[in-house]
Amino acid sequence: MSTEAPALRPKGALKSRVIRTLEGLGLEIFVPAIRLATGEEPAAQVRDLMKSVGVPLLSIGVFLVLWASLAASVETSIGSVPGPTQVWTEAKSLVDEHYAERAKEVAFYERMAKKKEEWLAKGKTWKDRKYSGKPTYFDQIWTSLQTVFAGFLVASLLAVPIGILCGLSTTMNAAFAPLIQVFKPVSPLAWLPIVMILVSALYTSEDPFFEKSFISSALTVSLCSLWPTLVNTALGVASVDQDHLNVARVLKLPWSTRVFKIVVPSALPLIFTGLRLSLGVGWMVLIAAEMLAQNPGLGKFVWDMFQNGSSQTLAQIMVAVFTIGLIGFALDRLMVALQRSVSFDGTVSA
Repeated sequence: MSTEAPALRPKGALKSRVIRTLEGLGLEIFVPAIRLATGEEPAAQVRDLMKSVGVPLLSIGVFLVLWASLAASVETSIGSVPGPTQVWTEAKSLVDEHYAERAKEVAFYERMAKKKEEWLAKGKTWKDRKYSGKPTYFDQIWTSLQTVFAGFLVASLLAVPIGILCGLSTTMNAAFAPLIQVFKPVSPLAWLPIVMILVSALYTSEDPFFEKSFISSALTVSLCSLWPTLVNTALGVASVDQDHLNVARVLKLPWSTRVFKIVVPSALPLIFTGLRLSLGVGWMVLIAAEMLAQNPGLGKFVWDMFQNGSSQTLAQIMVAVFTIGLIGFALDRLMVALQRSVSFDGTVSA
């Protein structure tokens, strides 16, 4: 037996693990680079790499060149449209603002700790105070992410069980179908005022655990994003192979066992397709809801910049646009990774 075999085996195993991880995350475009680095069919890998990475990079480069060459020629009431360089400069300034605000926060709590110590030493009563500085760009991003995941969670908890019931029972499907058809196309612009009025009327705690703005934004996301998951879950359950269900009946399996051992696993690809669509819809709805309701988040940041009307307005809005798009892409990749982690064959439905 060759002495090189034990050394090659771990190397090949590591490559396979890296490739499986990339494929699991939906980042197959980097797989040819891994294969090329290990010397596997260099010509074929270079060809795949040019197609999967080179062509997208070329299109991005063409887009940036066109943007840079045309932007300055478009004049608006607050100046010319910013090019890639100005947008990048504003992105860096937002990062600097974030770190400056965090430094102020640290200094504030250090002063409060020192003052608290002095007051307690004098026997005085002390009441802790929270830092009340303005939210930074990254604070707004974090707020939006929390809100969209809260709304998405509520939507999923409602949509998946109802979808399973609709898929299993024609009676339940007939009962829910009219409601789905009526409410599915309703715009978030119509849901938002209703939700805000109901939240203001029903959520009246003097010491609320969640802010009203958070509740209203999250519920609006839920109402608008639950439909893709509901419809795809019902379709996936209704498409389960009848032979599997007949075998379950012959074996007299309990209803819960049939649902959790046969129906749900068989319908998982379409359920996850619905979840991916719902998360994408929820992210788009959230930005619109935050803009309209002036609730904290990226949408409010965009609206504030629009109202500001300074020379940096357009560049900062463009930074927000790219941020929203990149986060939306990352959320989609997250759902792809989750879907592949629970699929039997690792495939992803379109």
